[in-house]
Amino acid sequence: MQTTRLKGLTIAALGVLFIVPDALLVKITSVDPVVFLFWRGLLLAFSFLVISSLRYRARLGSEIRRCGWKGVFCAVAFGLSQLGFVMGMKNTAAGNVLVILNTSPVIAALIAWLVWKEALPWRTWGVILVCVAGATLMAIGEWGRGDPLGLIMAGVAATALALNLNVARSKPDSDMSVVLMFGSLAVAGTAALAGGAVMLSPQDAFFIALLCLFFLPVACVLIQIGPRYIPAAEVSLMLLLETILGSFLVWLFLGEVPTTLSLIGGAIVFSALVIHGWIEVKRYRQTRAA
Repeated sequence: MQTTRLKGLTIAALGVLFIVPDALLVKITSVDPVVFLFWRGLLLAFSFLVISSLRYRARLGSEIRRCGWKGVFCAVAFGLSQLGFVMGMKNTAAGNVLVILNTSPVIAALIAWLVWKEALPWRTWGVILVCVAGATLMAIGEWGRGDPLGLIMAGVAATALALNLNVARSKPDSDMSVVLMFGSLAVAGTAALAGGAVMLSPQDAFFIALLCLFFLPVACVLIQIGPRYIPAAEVSLMLLLETILGSFLVWLFLGEVPTTLSLIGGAIVFSALVIHGWIEVKRYRQTRAA
């Protein structure tokens, strides 16, 4: 059991490391959100198809069918989380979006408890609450007013992410990463209907391709696999690392200096997650020794 938990935490952490350049590469591009969503969805769908085909080859069709209706749900929820995040950023202050997205571990834990009766250890609840508090401190510096639509879409993103990971968790014998291509295609189709299917400049094409053909596909597959081994809330919890490391990359390459509150909040989140990981490794070693 402890070996499985450590495996799940490792997979989720690796997924987060691959998603870290997301914020930087999004900021570097100069396209409208709907154009970005179109190419993001289209290229992600292609990348997911390639990854799944390499992993399962002739068994891919049967693996997709094995996901059943829960696979359909995960694909739709994945697409909604992508749409909600980008549209939230477009319609309200980034700090507002981050504060709402940082609640996804709590939402995931509550859904797991209410629907699947999966209770988390008190130590995990403690880590979640400390990390959410730290991540909220990071976002307070950017807090601002915006269109209520932006707040609603950020809430949609946080809830869709929590639902997606929980449903994936409820069927650990199926690999829900194989259905992500359908959610991405839905995003691309929606963006195309909104006028997003336009050509990119060479520079924007390079950065979007780098993000959507390498970093994001690997990250999303690993994160989607994570709930097979650990609770959805803990996978969501690991995603808070992206807020810290992504902000660091933006600071390093674009010179956007974090506020003092952001640095304090980042230190709180990072410390809590490191302590959580250290405790899990210690418990794993004790289990092996026993």
